[in-house]
Order: sequence, then structure tokens, then C-alpha cells
Amino acid sequence: MDLDVLFVGTAGSVPSARRALPATLVRRGGDRLLFDCGEGTQRQLLRSTGLVELEEIFVTHFHADHVLGLPGMLKTYGLRGREQPLTVYGPEGLQRLFRDLQPVVGRLPFAVHLVELRPNAELVREGYRVGAFQVDHGVRALGYAVVEDARPGRFDEQRARALGVEPGPDFGRLQRGEAVRGAEAEVRPEQVVGSPRPGRKVVLSGDTAPSEGVAAAAWGADLLIHEATFTDDETPRARETRHSTARGAAEIAARAEVAVLALNHVSPRYGGRELREEARTAFEPTIVPRDFDRVDIPFPERGSPVHVRADAG
Repeated sequence: MDLDVLFVGTAGSVPSARRALPATLVRRGGDRLLFDCGEGTQRQLLRSTGLVELEEIFVTHFHADHVLGLPGMLKTYGLRGREQPLTVYGPEGLQRLFRDLQPVVGRLPFAVHLVELRPNAELVREGYRVGAFQVDHGVRALGYAVVEDARPGRFDEQRARALGVEPGPDFGRLQRGEAVRGAEAEVRPEQVVGSPRPGRKVVLSGDTAPSEGVAAAAWGADLLIHEATFTDDETPRARETRHSTARGAAEIAARAEVAVLALNHVSPRYGGRELREEARTAFEPTIVPRDFDRVDIPFPERGSPVHVRADAG
């Protein structure tokens, strides 16, 4: 099952020539989950994956740079004759936001379901869950964790054969947790199947000051996507606006023992290198993706997450 993250928009507050406003697409198998929808998101999608028929959009909070892409995207879907329902998730206040947007959006030929989430809410999907958690941004705001279910342990075929189990239906029964008859005695699953293996985990902080809640939600994540609106010399401003510095985000990543930290919500005052250098003093495996970069996330036994730059090749 493939899992990757496409950075659709990596800017913070205002766009720049190279960075669009916040939007991140998590792709797992055939599922496409969009987190935030800043102004211009539909065009960013058209320039990368195409404007796919998203089924779910997750909003972290209602500041303009995170939601003003929604009206245009909904109108485009309507003009294309979409009939499939769309579900939008977000913190309390989501329904009020859409009431305010109604004069702009107008009537649509498809249903838009609005689901307000509280911290610690969990949405169960086939093979994974999407959890919401509290962040510290001075307004109602959520982060999200995409967490795969645990996978069965490795099946030891040689051990099973040695115990007298022949390849075929009995191999499947053992992997499903059923005991079977061996050459001399019953063979139990724990004799030939290893311990369950954890699934993969992607965590998106949204806008937040450094928070123990983020550290807890991100524990052991393969990829933590954390905002870094400022560098250390702007710490007072970061505290005032409930944002993070690059070092603050890196310290959270180190505490959470994540595999890779990706910094986003990049202010136009920075190119990206200075954020990366500052963060790496506290957490070495830090990247600062540009728009259309992606991170491929293999299962841990197959390697570490890989940063794939849009301009590679």
C-alpha cells in the first residue's frame, strides 16, 4: 500500500512567487485526503496531480490563508457537474463558516456534509484512522494524525514447514490466527507468526505554538509536518501570534522521536534554508519542502521516508 504526502502549498499567511498558501495532500492507496485549502489550491492541484474528486477535506482552523480556496474549489466541482458528496471536517465553527460563505458559493449540484470535530475525535477508515488533536494557536484549531492499523507479524514459512505444515490453506489459517494440525502436534499461530508490526503515521500540526499536545500526537511518527513561521530571532513575535520558530518545531520533533520533520507555513521573509539550518541544530532529519515536493513513506522495514523534490530530474 503506497503512502505519500504532496506539499500543495507551503507558504504562511501570504503567498510568494514560489510558495502557495497552505494545502497538503495525503495519498494512501486510492484515498486522497486534503488538509487545509488556501487560496489557489485548486490551481495548485491542477498543476500537480490534477483536480481529483476529493471525498474529504480537513480544515485545521478558519484563518483566511487556510480556507479561502474552498469557495472556488466547490464552484469548480459544481461547474464540472460533480454529483458525489463531499465531506468537510474542521473545528467547532465550521458550519458558521459555511453559512458565511453561502452567498459566494451559491447552490451546488452535490451535497457538502459538514462535520465539526472536537479534540481527540477519531475517524475510522479501512486500514487507518484520522485523529484530531488540540493545538495552541489562540483560536479553535486542530492538528491531525493519519495512523495506519497495525499489520500482522511476519510469517515464518520455514518454521511452519519444519513443524509439518504444508503450504496452502493452513498457511492462511495460521496468518489469520487459527491453530492447525502439524506433523506431530497442533501448531499455534504464535509459533510461526511474529509480533504485530506498527503501521505508518503522518502528523500535521496546522498553525500552533510549540505544544506538548503535538509532541504526544506525533510520538513515533514517520513524518511530522510542523509549521515554522519564524526563526529564533523572531521568538517574541512567534509567542505573541501563537506560531512556532524552526527550532521550536525541531525540539518538538526530537521529543516525539519522529523519523522526519517537514517544516511548512514558510513566511515570505525566508527562502527555506535558514529554517532548515536552524531546525537541524536540534533535529537533524529536517526538510523544508517546496510546493509540489513530496515525501514517500515506505513501511519501516523497507527504509526511511524519502524527500522527492519536484524539480528532480
